[in-house]
Amino acid sequence: MNFLNKISYKNIACLFSCAIFFILTSCEEDLTKANGNKSKNFPSQIINNANIVQRDSGFVTLKAKAPIIEKYELIDSPYVVAKKGINIEFFDKKKPKVPGKITAKYARIFEYKKFYEAKGDVRITTNEGQRFAMQSVYWDQKKNRIYTKDTVYVTMEDGSTLVGANGMTAKDDFSEYTFFNNSGDFSTKRLEEKKTPQ
Repeated sequence: MNFLNKISYKNIACLFSCAIFFILTSCEEDLTKANGNKSKNFPSQIINNANIVQRDSGFVTLKAKAPIIEKYELIDSPYVVAKKGINIEFFDKKKPKVPGKITAKYARIFEYKKFYEAKGDVRITTNEGQRFAMQSVYWDQKKNRIYTKDTVYVTMEDGSTLVGANGMTAKDDFSEYTFFNNSGDFSTKRLEEKKTPQ
């Protein structure tokens, strides 16, 4: 009888030890999975006082400055973000000495998709002297299109003005553009007006 009690106690102790082992192992796996998912959501590179120059066949196409740039490369859709604002100069071979300019309080770049977004007091000045002001703008580099649904305020080089109440779409070199539901003191052959349906 004493012998049987010893065996049953040993069996219970063994089963209890196995149960604790499996519980701890499964908890560790769950924590590893959870931490693995979270650990990808951090910048793989941080650049302070960034000063970036982009060239194409030796020609400077873009200069960008930002207080901080963060690169998120370990996620499914990698991107670069400038959370504290960005200042960009872009150059055209036709007018290499007169850059266009873009400033914004926030910018994000999806490098693989060639898709850019800028938000917060966005200001664009073309090398022709046109000035655009809006709260957000998106650039699809693959389609060579810039667009926004925000109200756009435009001042032309001759001083004429325009308000596009429902946004605009444009070629990324601003050689042509369309404003939606516009108004203002404006005169140009390049302007196309599209009234929004009511």
